[in-house]
Amino acid sequence: MASHDSGSQHQFTGFQKYFNSYTIIGRRNYVIATYAGVALLVLYFKFRPKKQTPAVTAK
Repeated sequence: MASHDSGSQHQFTGFQKYFNSYTIIGRRNYVIATYAGVALLVLYFKFRPKKQTPAVTAK
C-alpha cells in the first residue's frame, strides 16, 4: 500500500480540493458522501407515502 501523501505535490482547486483520491481527507469525504447518499435513499423509501388502493364496495 502506498504511504500517506499529504497532497503537498498536488494543488487542487474547486471540487477536487475536497474530493480526491490522493489525500486521506479527500478519501474520507468520498466515504461520507457515499454513506449520506445511501442513508437518504433508505429514508426516502422508508418514509415515502404509500399508495392507497380504493376500497372495494359490496354490491
